[in-house]
Amino acid sequence: MRAADAHGATGVPDDEAAGPRRAGSVGAIVAAALRDLRAIDGAVYAAVATTPTPTLDTALRRLSRAADHSKLSLGIAAGLAVFPGRPRQAACAGLGAVAVASASANLLAKRLVRRRRPDREAARVTVARQVPMPASASFPSGHTASAVAFAIGAGTVLPGALLPLWTLASAVAYSRVHTGVHYPGDVTAGAALGVASAVTARRLRRGLP
Repeated sequence: MRAADAHGATGVPDDEAAGPRRAGSVGAIVAAALRDLRAIDGAVYAAVATTPTPTLDTALRRLSRAADHSKLSLGIAAGLAVFPGRPRQAACAGLGAVAVASASANLLAKRLVRRRRPDREAARVTVARQVPMPASASFPSGHTASAVAFAIGAGTVLPGALLPLWTLASAVAYSRVHTGVHYPGDVTAGAALGVASAVTARRLRRGLP
C-alpha cells in the first residue's frame, strides 16, 4: 500500500486526523445543547414573570426574604436545638450542611461561573413580587443550595422532618424565580449543590473523632 493511501491525502494518518474532527463535532454539539438549555431557561423565566399570581406574590416575596442569609434555616435549627437528642443533632447536622453549601456557592461556584442576573424590567416582573436584586452572580442560587442542604442534613438525622423541610426548601427555590432574581437553571443547580453539600457535611461529621 502506498503511503498516501495509509495516511490520506495530507500525509496525516487517518485515525489521527479523525481525532480533532471528532473533538470538534462533540464540542459543537455541547455548545448547541447549552444554547438550547439557555433558551429554555429564559422561556420558563419569562413565563413565570408574565403569569399573574396576585394571591401568591406577597407570600413568596416574604418567604424569599426570610431565606436571606439562611435566617429561615437558622430559626428552625434554633427551635430544634431546644429539644435534646435527635432534634438537637438534626439542628447541628443541618447547620453544618448549610455552611458547606454557602461556602461552595458563594466562594467557589458564583466566582467561577459569574452569570448575570435576570433583567426583571425587560421580563416585566411585577413590582408586587420583587425583592432587592443581589449584587452577586446568578449561578447557582445560594438561597436554594442552603435551604436544600439544611433540609437533607437535618432530615437525614430526623426523618420525620425531611418531607416538611424539603417542601419548604422547594418553596424557597421557586420563590427565587418568582421574585425575578434567578433563572430556573440557577435554582436547579443550587438544589444539586445543596444535596452534594449535605452529603459532604455528613461524611465530614462521620470523620470527626
